[in-house]
Amino acid sequence: MAQIEILDPTVEPRKQPLTYVPRPDSLAGKRIGLVENTKFNSDRLLLKIGEILKSEYGAAETRMWRKHNAGVPAHAEIIEEAKRTVDVVVAGIGD
Repeated sequence: MAQIEILDPTVEPRKQPLTYVPRPDSLAGKRIGLVENTKFNSDRLLLKIGEILKSEYGAAETRMWRKHNAGVPAHAEIIEEAKRTVDVVVAGIGD
């Protein structure tokens, strides 16, 4: 008779400390990074948000990156480039 392996999905998740950087006092003159997740219209939504951040909040420019897919975090190239080229990042989804 074949053996059956039983897996317990109720184990406690690993706890990872989460820290946030301070929010800027203003977006005036800031370079805004937009990270979209490949879902339908996420790029259009973020472009509109970028326009609003420039016209109403004085952001200097926007730049957009596209993740590999919606189910994964932004890949290392996006993170490293964002660290070098923008002041603030907005991540968005679409559906």
